Amino acid sequence: MNKKSAKNATEKSAENTAITARLKAKLPALAVLAVVVGGAWVMINQSMQQSGSATVEVNVPALSALGQQGEKAFAANCAECHGVNAAGGEGGPPLVHKIYNPGHHADGAFSLALQRGVSQHHWRFGNMPPQPQVSAADTGAIIRYVRELQVANGIGYEPHRMQ
Repeated sequence: MNKKSAKNATEKSAENTAITARLKAKLPALAVLAVVVGGAWVMINQSMQQSGSATVEVNVPALSALGQQGEKAFAANCAECHGVNAAGGEGGPPLVHKIYNPGHHADGAFSLALQRGVSQHHWRFGNMPPQPQVSAADTGAIIRYVRELQVANGIGYEPHRMQ
């Protein structure tokens, strides 16, 4: 090994030793940060992953004509799981909930859920199966009904933020 190579190897070794020393000095702070971030993640995840019966109190407003049609279609097709007035129940979450605001679940998401079903993602009720018996007209009316209930209960558009 020539002198230049030996010098470079010595410098690299000293540099690696310095980096290792700096990392060891920061290890306690990094461990605390990992615990805090992990704890926050668990709390957020648990608050989002509700289980069992989840119901909310729903104030029912005077509904538009389309909202009234939606109320009937909802009662016939959705209330068994999502509860009376979309307040939630044993089989499905409340749709009068801020997580279903139009900024997070647009009308198209409700429509697709009825057409294709939807995988469990916010609650622990299992997957929602497709509802092929619900016509396009009834789908639109159901969405209008749910949106009118949401507005009457203080749920409006909120931009979606990834957590």
